[in-house]
Amino acid sequence: MRKPSFTTVMLIVGLLFLYLPMVILVVYSFNSSRLVTVWAGFSGRWYIELFRDRQILAAVWTSLRIAFFSASMAVCLGTLAAFVMTRFTRFRGKTVLSSMVTAPLVMPEVITGLSLLLLFVHMAQMVGWPADRGMVTIWIAHTTFCSAYVAVVVASRLREVDLSIEEAAMDLGAGPVKTFFHITLPVIAPALAAGWLLAFTLSLDDLVIASFVSGPGATTLPMVVFSSVRLGVSPKINALATLIILAVSLATFLAWYFMRRNEAKRRQAMLQDMTAGR
Repeated sequence: MRKPSFTTVMLIVGLLFLYLPMVILVVYSFNSSRLVTVWAGFSGRWYIELFRDRQILAAVWTSLRIAFFSASMAVCLGTLAAFVMTRFTRFRGKTVLSSMVTAPLVMPEVITGLSLLLLFVHMAQMVGWPADRGMVTIWIAHTTFCSAYVAVVVASRLREVDLSIEEAAMDLGAGPVKTFFHITLPVIAPALAAGWLLAFTLSLDDLVIASFVSGPGATTLPMVVFSSVRLGVSPKINALATLIILAVSLATFLAWYFMRRNEAKRRQAMLQDMTAGR
């Protein structure tokens, strides 16, 4: 029997390091004990308790809404910034603009959250808005730093787009707007989807910035989880994390399934075309 190679061993160790804690978390979500580290038997009571906890459910709904709107706005602003950085090669202040767009990528979240808090406080004193910090301020804050990630993702895709295709479309009579929606947009659609998913995940996972710019009426899920962990880990958090893992795994499986099915249809169509050509 051949011994496994060093690469195989390191791959197995890396996968265990990443996914073994998740497996343990899923197993202990069905623990009947109130202590998360003591196994007392199989039970689904904490899932029932989770769906009875209105604070957690309200925080989940708030986080999902903020993440959806933040990701959508970040895609719009990030795409515009990516176009400016890639298509307008020469203009005064391009270096400054590129640095400011990508600054949130390396800026500590504490600095970003504190600066946005001071901004909102001064705006409330000067113009009277926002009167209270809540969902709107969290949405603005999340859009601010998520746009940088979207801009980087979309810009990397725009640099690979063949400009001759767009030029050919405009030579044939298509305007810039029609060329964008019929030529450019379908090409960069995977980057837009990837940027939206990345921004959605970052917004849903953010704790530091939301803690600075949130108010009493808007509590996100990470804030609820963090506050509950400080008082002692509740088994309901294990159940919540298990449901999140299940949702992510299901979404990943569906994406993989549809990609495989589309790839199979494309290969079948190519074989039919080759057969018809013969």
